[in-house]
Amino acid sequence: MGTENLCFKMFDQPELVDALMKHIVDYYASTSQRIFDAAADVIDIFFIGNDFGSQVGPMVSDELFRRFLLPQLKRLIDLGHDYGMKVMLHCCGGFAPLIPAMIEAGLDGLQSLQPSCRGMEPARLKADFGDKIVLNGCIDTQHVLIEGTPELARAKTRETLEIMKPGGGYIASPSHDYVLPETPVENVIAMYDTIREYGGYG
Repeated sequence: MGTENLCFKMFDQPELVDALMKHIVDYYASTSQRIFDAAADVIDIFFIGNDFGSQVGPMVSDELFRRFLLPQLKRLIDLGHDYGMKVMLHCCGGFAPLIPAMIEAGLDGLQSLQPSCRGMEPARLKADFGDKIVLNGCIDTQHVLIEGTPELARAKTRETLEIMKPGGGYIASPSHDYVLPETPVENVIAMYDTIREYGGYG
């Protein structure tokens, strides 16, 4: 259908969007349930993913997110909780206005957290949500790790740790679900060496 067409259909054919979202999540819920039935006792985190943000803000409004996407997301959150797992969502972009709805739905953690996107500044995320949900990421892969020097990677990693660590609830990692292949190895080493030195909770 494509993202643009899907957004139009939310207004023109909402029942079609409901059916499509339910069908997609039926598949993922069924597949995940089979996995959990076989191996839930050795799985700690149900890790799911979708990108609800662009560089400048959410892809949809909070109203549309709650209407069309949150109910299906909650199905997956509830499924993970039914099997005794924590549930973490990978989400790129500037989606901060949607985080309160995610918290209300019972989501345990957010992973990726791109600090260069609008509204995703680490200090703001920590202040607004740090006591409500686990925050995982915020070390900028988009600019610092790819374009910067090892010295910059160390400085920005330590700065992020100093903002995000107080009070707990933070897992240090790059602001993507993996380190992108164009990232200089020396910057990756600088980041993880800094996390090893300054990132522990004691």
